[in-house]
Amino acid sequence: MGTSFGRGGATTFQQDLANSDCIVIQGSNMAECHPVGFQWVMEAKARGAKVIHVDPRFTRTSAMADLHVPLRAGSDIVFLGGIIRYVLENEKYFRDYLLAFTNAAAILTEEYRDPEDLDGVFSGLDRENRTYDHRTWQYEGAEVQAASGHREQEWDERTRKGAIKEAARGEAHGSGGAEAGAEPHRDETLQHPRCVFQVLKRHYARYTPEVVEQVCGVGQDTFRQVCELLAENSGRDRTSSIAYAVGWTQHTVGVQYIRTAAILQTLLGNIGRPGGGIMALRGHASIQGSTDIPTLFNLLPGYIPMPHAHTNENLETFIQAESTYKGFWGNMRSYLVSLLKAYWGVAARPDNDFCFDYLPRLTGSHSTYETVQAQMEGECSGYFLFGENPAVGSANAKMQRLGMANLDWLVVRDFSLIESATWWKDGPEIETGELRTEDIRTEVFFLPAATHTEKDGSFTNTQRMLQWHRQAVEPAGDARSDLWFTYHLGRKIREKLIAAAMAESTSDEQRERDRPVVELAWDYPTKGELAEPDAEAVLAEINGWDAEGLPLSSYEQLKPDGSTSCGCWIYCGVYQDGVNQADRRKPGEEQDWVASEWAWAWPANRRILYNRASADPDGKPWSARKALVWWDAGQKKWTGYDVPDFKPTKPPDFVPEPGATGPDALSGTDAFIMQSDGKAWLFVPTGLVDGPLPTHYEPQESPVPNLLYRQQHNPVRQILQNPHNRLQPSGDDPGARVFPYPVTTYRLTEHHTAGGMSRWQSYLSELQPEMFCEVSPELAAERGLEHLGWATIVTARTAIEARVLVTDRIPPLVVQGRTIHQVGLPYHWGPNGLITGDAANELVGLSLDPNVHIQEVKAFTCDIRPGRRPRGPARVELVLAYQRRAGITDETGLEI
Repeated sequence: MGTSFGRGGATTFQQDLANSDCIVIQGSNMAECHPVGFQWVMEAKARGAKVIHVDPRFTRTSAMADLHVPLRAGSDIVFLGGIIRYVLENEKYFRDYLLAFTNAAAILTEEYRDPEDLDGVFSGLDRENRTYDHRTWQYEGAEVQAASGHREQEWDERTRKGAIKEAARGEAHGSGGAEAGAEPHRDETLQHPRCVFQVLKRHYARYTPEVVEQVCGVGQDTFRQVCELLAENSGRDRTSSIAYAVGWTQHTVGVQYIRTAAILQTLLGNIGRPGGGIMALRGHASIQGSTDIPTLFNLLPGYIPMPHAHTNENLETFIQAESTYKGFWGNMRSYLVSLLKAYWGVAARPDNDFCFDYLPRLTGSHSTYETVQAQMEGECSGYFLFGENPAVGSANAKMQRLGMANLDWLVVRDFSLIESATWWKDGPEIETGELRTEDIRTEVFFLPAATHTEKDGSFTNTQRMLQWHRQAVEPAGDARSDLWFTYHLGRKIREKLIAAAMAESTSDEQRERDRPVVELAWDYPTKGELAEPDAEAVLAEINGWDAEGLPLSSYEQLKPDGSTSCGCWIYCGVYQDGVNQADRRKPGEEQDWVASEWAWAWPANRRILYNRASADPDGKPWSARKALVWWDAGQKKWTGYDVPDFKPTKPPDFVPEPGATGPDALSGTDAFIMQSDGKAWLFVPTGLVDGPLPTHYEPQESPVPNLLYRQQHNPVRQILQNPHNRLQPSGDDPGARVFPYPVTTYRLTEHHTAGGMSRWQSYLSELQPEMFCEVSPELAAERGLEHLGWATIVTARTAIEARVLVTDRIPPLVVQGRTIHQVGLPYHWGPNGLITGDAANELVGLSLDPNVHIQEVKAFTCDIRPGRRPRGPARVELVLAYQRRAGITDETGLEI
């Protein structure tokens, strides 16, 4: 969503789902995985909305929906692309919205070639290096730079060829658009053959109802019903919403799944409006927060890109390359300098680039899976695990354990002795003999962690809302909060380095190496017998202060000269007036429906992003029924129910002065203020490494060939080559029928992620006591599986066992003339806890989305057979036998 709209967060909030006229839930089992938020779906239904659930399994969400649409796992782009075709061919799009707020009229260069021209790939494909050169995807008359993600492609051009100030200035992570002074050529009639609108029509022309039926297994009548419900519930007076979760993200084309939904919602005019938008349902309470103030290797707080290891990079070069001429990313210097002041305080000065050189530098991709490779190759010798259980919770769990077995030290902080703390003595490889405890040199430290009830802090939830929680009890025994651990570890390290700096034996080179840590602003107040750092003081630092030390109220107050400090610019305002805004709890019945005084949402407490688009170009609501914000000519400002996502005093007819920069360069109709052209992007000229438009590719492991193109897989998908990551044949390749059944993984209401918080709880364990697999009666009959008996599920990586649940909730589908049976696996189990079982993630190979490095666990293939899996070395022998039958080698699955 960052490349489409400008920010990588949900465009709306869950309570607003009650205002929807139609809700499509796809890639999510919302009723069971987000049951609190699902109440607003039920409220919408009670008001007359239609609810559609698209999922391979019939779940509690399906039971509450007006229509359940079972489809084959991994085929969602075809399904959504077919709806896009329907909208375009039947002129169901919101034309006035498109012309005002999107890049539909922008004209592309003559060099651009579509998968329609190249049988499934875009122009610029470098097959040898598995990359695209995206320069042929650009607009005519304007050069654009990376909107989100892989911005490095144009670094050399933008910093060495003198084009920075003209047309190649970059955008920050999550924004995009054409540069000022070089507006793209446009055709407001939408008839030019190279305008985005016509390119879109041509691209999706082959996604017919017949193709949807053949690829997805969805009947044409059912598919047309979905199309009609969405179209008739979108427009001036009606809006529809889409909700998704990791059922979309965890694919080799996961980013493009979400892009397809973004295109559809933009065409229908559903972004920025009440009852519309895209609801990104996060996996647990603060997943959104862990990307805002990131645990991601390639981001700084507020989605500022992490610098790369360029020899010619200083602060000014970075700002020139990463900021925009137009839009709010034009204030990149203010955001970054204020962040550096929060990090290094008085040590950050203009004469030392505000300590910009102290920031780490990226030398490539350092995602969790590359880290495992580095561990196995001896390049990574130490590992901290905070609330993470990769020994059962990450794809190809065996590789995770083998990586940890090659460390010098491992620190695990968790509530219980999870598998990542004990694999060295009781993991699967100990049983099979592939590892011996006495040979493992890793020194493992287990440090018990405090739960959320034992500490103060905030959650940033699925709708960008910060909610404060207060400590109820002191942590027991040696348990400590993550904040306590991080603060005191940093304090002790700094003390040691400061002492070392004072020693005569320390070299100048060592002192210089240690300076970034020694000079950190690390002076947080503590409280209580445990010397717990004050979490609210950390929140105040994140919010930021002005030159007088007073709390800031808006990111628009941040300065580029070092006079302000802010730990995360998008959170600026959460401590406005010295009040913890995240701790507000005004009851809903005492507010309007937006409920802006319950907690605080980034940015600026806006609940619906891009809400300038809720009004027409003249600033009037598209309809009274869907009014949200509007221009009040008498007061000369934007007003309404929500905080305007727009300069509050900028009139609808505002035209920027020539040469205007930053936010001042946005016109009165540039509703998407983080984009450097102010428009929603139907077509993404840059920022995604695998194409400007979503295109159907089969999963890395699929039972069928790609019916739409000769190209079977995403040609630039990321594959980690390793002897323990054997991949399977796909489609019509020899050996593919050895693993004939698609698998999809999912979660249960009673358990939490990999089970580390639930398998030790007796009440939850009693409710869901055993690992199981869901199969249809037809598949059970085909493979001799008995209800409540045992089954062994086998892939090229390993074999696991599960109890059999025979159910018609996961029906067989007819795809390309074949009956396709799918297998459903929950992923909460492991060998530790009150209840134990094999982990589903043992089965999965490492094939990743190339944009965000997420694993493909929602669509892969297996064989399933009756009975329990073999024990000891026989388990390895079974897998090797399958590999031989399928003809699997080190090269299998690596083809472009």
